[in-house]
Amino acid sequence: MFSFVLRLRPLAAAAIVAAAGLSACGPASSAGGDPKIVAAFYPLQYVAERVAGPGTTVENLTQPGKEPHDLELSVRQVADVNDADLLVYERGFQAAVDAAVDTRSGAKVDAAAVAGLQPVTPHPELAGTTSGEDEGSLDPHFWQDPTKLAKVADAIATELASSDPDHAADYRKRAAGVRRDLDALDKAYAQGLRTCARTTVVVSHDAFEYLGRYGIKVEPISGLSPEAEPTAADLAALQKLIRKDGITTVFSETLVSKAMAESLARDMGIRSEVLDPLEGLTAQAQKNGGDYLSVMRSNLAALQKANGC
Repeated sequence: MFSFVLRLRPLAAAAIVAAAGLSACGPASSAGGDPKIVAAFYPLQYVAERVAGPGTTVENLTQPGKEPHDLELSVRQVADVNDADLLVYERGFQAAVDAAVDTRSGAKVDAAAVAGLQPVTPHPELAGTTSGEDEGSLDPHFWQDPTKLAKVADAIATELASSDPDHAADYRKRAAGVRRDLDALDKAYAQGLRTCARTTVVVSHDAFEYLGRYGIKVEPISGLSPEAEPTAADLAALQKLIRKDGITTVFSETLVSKAMAESLARDMGIRSEVLDPLEGLTAQAQKNGGDYLSVMRSNLAALQKANGC
């Protein structure tokens, strides 16, 4: 369990109890139609939709524009989790989802187990500050490494093929297509960040450690949870680091307040730009047809600009 996960709130517990009645009255499965799939948050929805194929709707428990860390489920959503033919989630990332998962017996893919999470990277420059409190935890933001997200796509295909053997070849073919796209993205990051004037980036919260695969060192304003408040010691340490490493940009995010990142950038006389942790799509990005691949490519361009690659 990640250290930042909140205890299950009484409201969420009540929703689980109430949902048991709804689930008992609702359909047990999609019985002969497309599989009913529920995903806990956006990157999981993205790969589930691509593997399941056209005509299959994947319900995302985290609505567009909402931050997923502290998601609370409605009674209906808990019932949907119980009724789903397949649930795709990440154990330890969303406490309310974990609690709902524990009441169901159907097929599920736990992305944490499939992808393989890495420990939080120590930040010696920030030792003793808020960002250091997560050391020893596992970093849940695995989708910043496209090769790990590809593993989740493969696991989804395996589960769907098992429950729907008549279409097993289709699921596996689509998963192979997802893997090709994600492998190409991985190569684009490796090549695009191979030669940079700088390799350290300052980000709003600690959601980008998996970029270490490409030689990028991340220094966060706050820890694994974007709600964590930086201390004066955090900010002083970051200011010192920015001067020492010649950092040009402080990165803010899309789903949480930009105020702290923009304030730090303004105080240091450097730029503030957006680096999207892709915990969810904004409503506008969804309206504009954005997806995981397009946002990751935009992130790559932002990193190249900031680091002189």
